[in-house]
Amino acid sequence: MRDDAKIRPAVQAPTEPMLEWLALARGTLDRVAERRRDREWVESAWTDPRTRVFTIEGGRALVSYDPGPALVFTSPAQAPEGERYLLGVDDEGVAYFAVRGELPAMEGAEAAGLRRVGALLGDQDSGLLTHAVALEYWHSTNPFCPRCGGPTEVTAAGHVRVCPADGSEQFPRVDPAVIMLVRDDRDRVLLARGPSWPADRRSILAGFVEPGESLEQAVVREVREEVGLTVGDVRYLGSQPWPLPRSLMLGFFARAEGGQELRPDAEEIEDAAWYTRDELREALESGRIVSPGPLSIASQLIMRWYGGPLPDMPPF
Repeated sequence: MRDDAKIRPAVQAPTEPMLEWLALARGTLDRVAERRRDREWVESAWTDPRTRVFTIEGGRALVSYDPGPALVFTSPAQAPEGERYLLGVDDEGVAYFAVRGELPAMEGAEAAGLRRVGALLGDQDSGLLTHAVALEYWHSTNPFCPRCGGPTEVTAAGHVRVCPADGSEQFPRVDPAVIMLVRDDRDRVLLARGPSWPADRRSILAGFVEPGESLEQAVVREVREEVGLTVGDVRYLGSQPWPLPRSLMLGFFARAEGGQELRPDAEEIEDAAWYTRDELREALESGRIVSPGPLSIASQLIMRWYGGPLPDMPPF
């Protein structure tokens, strides 16, 4: 047997249903990617009075709260000047754009970002804001050509930057990251705290995928690096975009065999511990620890293991 076969993770197809609700993975629009380079169609959509537009600035948009959290839209004629991002078309053929510009002051509305309202907005608005935040961040941090250093121009309705000097195209970057709920043979969950986190915050383990590495390999490596455990039975459960700034979080369950000692990496993990469901409930109810917020995929993975909403989870 080859040496690498001895450490290959036990990867299995999922036997549990996928995660049903993820705050930032609820977009409902047709993104009409095939239309982005059709300048005539895009311009026609922009000038259509039915088209809805919202402004994005620094990851925030105007949100109204009457009767409930919702993005504030304008017509194209009322929209400010700025980069335009085509976000998609709804079932009635109405196009939606975001414009990168200065947020106006508006009575009854306030500027809000994904951390505040991403889990509260409706499915369509949550998807629109997630898409716009990701594009705005990419454009703001990639204005120059990586080949020649010259300024690039926005094209493809906001989804590509092209260098006019050499014709090269740059596309939005997405960094895949695995996030995993580790259980042991007693069905306890592993929760940990990073060195920079508040003293009461706990979550599950996560890390970026390295070049030349599969998602399952990344799960096994990250758990071993962060807490010294060997895991198998790696099962994929779902994913959600995390444009804060540019990640895609891929959620997994993994199982650690009994008899292993936790050995947290001091640079990555301040402390780590196993929790039964009763122990977790008591710790959350007493306020000794705080769970991840409902915006994160971490909370959904923990709830899947726990069997329902966590005691400290705020109501929607």
